[in-house]
Amino acid sequence: MPVRAGKHRALLAALALRAGRVVPINELVSVLWGGDPPARTRGTLQTYVMRLRQLLGDPSLIRTTSDGYRLVVPPEQVDAHRFATTAGLARQAAQSGHLADAAELYSRALGLWRGPALSDVPSAALRDDEVPRLAERLLVVHEERNDVELALGNHERLVPVLRSLTTDHPLRERFWAQLMVALYRGSRQAEALAAFRRVDRLLGEQLGIEPGAALRELHQAILVGDPSLAAPAERADPDVPDQLPPDVPGFVGREEPVERISRLIAPDGPRTAVPIVALTGVPGVGKTALAVHVAHRLRDRFPDGRLYVDLRGYASGPATPVVEVLTRFLRALGVPPEQIPVDSDEQSTLFRSLLTGRRMLLVLDNAAAPDQVRPLLPGAASCPVLVTSRDDLRGLIAVDGARRVGLDVLEPHESLAVLRRSDEAALELARRCGHLPLSLRIAAAAVGGGSVSRYLEQLGDRRPRDLAHAALSPGARRLFALLSVVPGPDFTAEAAAHAADLAVPEAAALLGELTAARLVDVAGGRYAFHDELARFAVEVAESGDEDVAAARVRLLEFYVRAVDHCAELLYPDLMRLPAPAGRAVRLPRIGTAAQARAWLDAERANLTAAIRSAAERGPAALSWRLADALRGYLWIGKHVTEWLSTARYGLDAAHEQRDVAGEAAMHQSLGTLHWRLGDFDTSVAHYTRAVELHRRSGDLASEAEVRGNLGVVRLEAGDLASARNDLETCLALKREAGGSRAGETGVLTGLGVLAIETGELAEAVDLLGEALAISVAHGLRAGEITALTLLGVASQLMGEPQRALTHLSEALRLSAEAGFREAAARVLESTASVRLDLGEHAEALELADRALAELREDGDQRITTNVLVVMASANRGLGSLRTADEQFQQALTKARRIGYLPGEARALVGLAGVRRLLGQVAEAEVLATQAVTLTSDLGLRVTERSARAELAAVREALDDPSRT
Repeated sequence: MPVRAGKHRALLAALALRAGRVVPINELVSVLWGGDPPARTRGTLQTYVMRLRQLLGDPSLIRTTSDGYRLVVPPEQVDAHRFATTAGLARQAAQSGHLADAAELYSRALGLWRGPALSDVPSAALRDDEVPRLAERLLVVHEERNDVELALGNHERLVPVLRSLTTDHPLRERFWAQLMVALYRGSRQAEALAAFRRVDRLLGEQLGIEPGAALRELHQAILVGDPSLAAPAERADPDVPDQLPPDVPGFVGREEPVERISRLIAPDGPRTAVPIVALTGVPGVGKTALAVHVAHRLRDRFPDGRLYVDLRGYASGPATPVVEVLTRFLRALGVPPEQIPVDSDEQSTLFRSLLTGRRMLLVLDNAAAPDQVRPLLPGAASCPVLVTSRDDLRGLIAVDGARRVGLDVLEPHESLAVLRRSDEAALELARRCGHLPLSLRIAAAAVGGGSVSRYLEQLGDRRPRDLAHAALSPGARRLFALLSVVPGPDFTAEAAAHAADLAVPEAAALLGELTAARLVDVAGGRYAFHDELARFAVEVAESGDEDVAAARVRLLEFYVRAVDHCAELLYPDLMRLPAPAGRAVRLPRIGTAAQARAWLDAERANLTAAIRSAAERGPAALSWRLADALRGYLWIGKHVTEWLSTARYGLDAAHEQRDVAGEAAMHQSLGTLHWRLGDFDTSVAHYTRAVELHRRSGDLASEAEVRGNLGVVRLEAGDLASARNDLETCLALKREAGGSRAGETGVLTGLGVLAIETGELAEAVDLLGEALAISVAHGLRAGEITALTLLGVASQLMGEPQRALTHLSEALRLSAEAGFREAAARVLESTASVRLDLGEHAEALELADRALAELREDGDQRITTNVLVVMASANRGLGSLRTADEQFQQALTKARRIGYLPGEARALVGLAGVRRLLGQVAEAEVLATQAVTLTSDLGLRVTERSARAELAAVREALDDPSRT
């Protein structure tokens, strides 16, 4: 029935906003009466609570505690919580690239609003404290939804929505920016510029300020028609990888080689060998352009995808390592990052097996030698390979059966088409350019609409690139030389600005001069050199007087500081090396975690190249500083190959320089990586070395941090005694070092897990409760989720399933709101286990399915093992014994592969039980005996009890005279 009394509505709102949590009495008094409570405050409050219970029809919905009241309903029954949870799921879907799902979820979340928050609730306290928070959350979700709709290409239907939002919230600059983009993409540039003028006037009149940098830059981009503002192209099938660069606009000529390569790659008749075409030719002859053009021309012949990589065999920096190429290909083929082997031979075997039965095209660009190509060759004849190289690749032809197609210079009529001229002067210019596409493009850019004859006089005996360079302004010539220090495949205007010690607008203008001269290419706001022009830049730098070494340092320092800035947004609690004093750096415009991750995604190849460059050419300290700052991002994205290579480069450099802190940080990074990979022995070795180095330097805080990690690794490996020693030592060191208690949460959680495994449940609850309190006090969302999840596990083992479900429900809500997929999977697996204890097998199976869905893309293998055990147990309870048997076997195999002994023990117990029920009692006895031995040796008391109970049941079945 409706709650008509205003005080009752205020009371209900206060309790509902914290559903499942205790709301203190003093807070409820403030909500109901503000600073003027009645004489009998507590009694009056009790009367209101009693009346509200009557109105709700179920007195048990509001529980009395020692210091307040708690509304006992699942948070998802409260609109505010449902809104936050649904918006969190939408955010997670958007970050994973599932934009259509994100748009639907955002729409569902916004549909829960039916007017201003708490509009009929007469409470000044709630209006002051809660309404602004809810209103801000609503506006943020509107902004995020608009970004998704723009990414989906729905700009036309978004315009009226954004006009309404800018009318209602005229000082919200992000809404104006989205409106300007939507209008521009709808070919309404004049209206987009008018929108900027309007917000400029509003901000000036009402606040006395001008629009922020983002709006001003967007305005400038609209004025110049920046291609990055274009509407997204039609989205391709996300399950079909297509890594090809864009086809060359206005591709000219090459009819004969195009037809020949097409016939070799995609012959009409059947074939058994893998077609390999080696497209060779001199630098600048157009090999890459032709290969990409042919690949686009044949894309329909390869419906399962197109893979492309620039092997950088002739780049001024290092070539692309084979393990990085295979990692990129395997991820594109859908292999979860944690299941990608580290060893290149294993990667190559997996790659070939995945291509079997598929029709895919591989383009391997800029190969310097056959050894760069061979590990990337498929075994399936339906997957041809097109390789480009300056070398004739004789070894690939002789051993692997490649067919060579030599690419000559352009025909005269083709050269004229590039120059867009047809007179005698143009023919002479084509001859002077050697009919090479690269030189012709530079010459064409220089001539423009002017006189070819005059250009020929200026050219003389020089090459077009030399004349183009000479024609540059002094600032552009200087920048061109200094860009020779770029270690990676591309760079931004910000990176160029730091290399040359310029303001970013000044660097952008000079880059515009370089691109106009065709000495630098640009696409999507990122700049790159052709290999030959990169070598030319090196020659210019070596022959000039520019301080190239200082430019290298400035560029590397920019990368270090920018990654540090991203780290503060993405993983502020992760221990990192302290930032040394240095020159001021103009950081990229990154204000959110999503922007930080996007920047790191775009720069990953440049950052890994920068680490190698610093390690090999100095300053060495920047290599391990950059590797350390990048560690958290590589963990989040599970970029195992880059993580391994960067940490090794940093470690070698720190060891050579005898920098104890740097060496310890790199050992710590490698310890974390191998822990992530399930290689516990290697992880322990690296962590142990890090502990020794920190102890030598007297760094108690760092030693404590590594000790904590070492304890968790040993805990997961089943070495409980060593784990207890490490974790207790860690806690003692942290408390000795002083500082914030926030750093204790992980240690307390680890000790709580240890107590659960050894059956000391009361101690576990105390430890986890302390971890929860610290996490809440310091706003540590991940720590709060972990503590709640483990409190749920402990409550389950103590025979309190409802308490367990309450903890787990709150943990799931927080996980969804924060977009923590792995944490959500842990909660779902734990909740499924509680449902199993309650005999709700179908519900448990559904929860386990949801957990696997969360883990499908990049899940932790230990969590996956636990989920498989729960799924198998649910299927056993439902009578699907064969399915349960398969799933227990999968869990056992996975646990043994990664050395996860507690998971192995649980899988053994479950498998023994299923084999017993299937009548395979002798096998069940062997499995149960193994489980008892393993759990007894490890001290896993809870699992040991289950193992002994199963062994007793097996032996009882063996003694049963009725058994056939």
